[in-house]
Amino acid sequence: MTRSDVIIAGAGPVGLSFARSLAGTGLKITVVEKLPRKILADPPADGRDIALTYFSVRLLKELDVWPRFLDGSVSMIREARVLNGTSSYFLHFDHHDTDKKTLGYIVSNHLIRKALYQALAGFSNIKLITDVEVVSVTTGADGGSIGLSDGQELEASLIVAADSRFSTIRQKMGIAASMRDFGSVAVVCQMKHERSHDNIAYECFHYGQTLAVLPLGGNTSSIVITLPAAASQAILNMNEAAFNRNVQDQFAGRLGTMKLVGKRYSYPLVAVYANQFVTTRFALIGDAAVGMHPVTAHGFNLGLRSQNTLTQEIETAHDQQIDIGASHVLERYQRKHRIATLPLYLATNAIVKLYTDEILPAKILRSALLRLGNFVRPARLAIMRQLTESHL
Repeated sequence: MTRSDVIIAGAGPVGLSFARSLAGTGLKITVVEKLPRKILADPPADGRDIALTYFSVRLLKELDVWPRFLDGSVSMIREARVLNGTSSYFLHFDHHDTDKKTLGYIVSNHLIRKALYQALAGFSNIKLITDVEVVSVTTGADGGSIGLSDGQELEASLIVAADSRFSTIRQKMGIAASMRDFGSVAVVCQMKHERSHDNIAYECFHYGQTLAVLPLGGNTSSIVITLPAAASQAILNMNEAAFNRNVQDQFAGRLGTMKLVGKRYSYPLVAVYANQFVTTRFALIGDAAVGMHPVTAHGFNLGLRSQNTLTQEIETAHDQQIDIGASHVLERYQRKHRIATLPLYLATNAIVKLYTDEILPAKILRSALLRLGNFVRPARLAIMRQLTESHL
């Protein structure tokens, strides 16, 4: 068997971030991924644009990822507005209420993946194995091992799963997860528009569907339409002219004429929270641990936080010449990450339930909460701190 210190299953953004975070430790890291290397090196666009908090930006700078984004590929959110139904009233978040020049940043998912792959180049202690799937995984007191679809077997002191919210590695390790299928689909795309977005992000809770409009470079926005799965195919199959009119109407013409750019993509919405994040010589990070509904834009940000928290525990143990896969090392990671994620997970699910419930009391309550959020400044600032992970 080939021996490593850490095996990472999954070379998505969080898995690659974790490998890069450990690059300077001298530990021997092996990353295994089912996708081909050429896809990792130059990922295709997938329609997803990621809102990044200040904490995430700091981590990406530390990982030598942020400087790799080309000019024009990073956009800013200076304001955010939350609307309910057909009312013109909105809950308002403004960067002028902070000491920052923006509430957050937006970068396309495929550009983040590409930059992370590039940031791993030149580290001799990191090995990337592609075009393989994990067919078996076992752990014990002295270490863990995985079997790959090409017949290879790998051993390590610690095995870490970063293979999505539907993690097969998590299942193979017998870790259960609470899953909430919202019965909804997110249809995502980019659209050009006649008027400037002024770097304002919108979340519009309409009846029957939700529309998010996020500012990108120039007069372009990222569009996220969340609607029941049964209705999503009609939106995906709609001809371009009809789709353009549909989004314009849903957005009440705020940006003038809107035109689709590129393809439409769809993603089922299922929230996941693993019942435990660690077990013997094994840990979950990213969506494999916590898969969020996108309404509060915390998914990748919490994923980055998870790998950073685990990295800190591993580095501390390594510096003190303690076994990096020891149970007390992993338990510290689990405790910290559950504290950081569980309140957000529960609150996000509650928001989704309230703002998609069509009964009259829910409609009245959500309208009242938007107004209360504007009038009670400490509450609004607390929400902003949580959304941006910045200190105001």
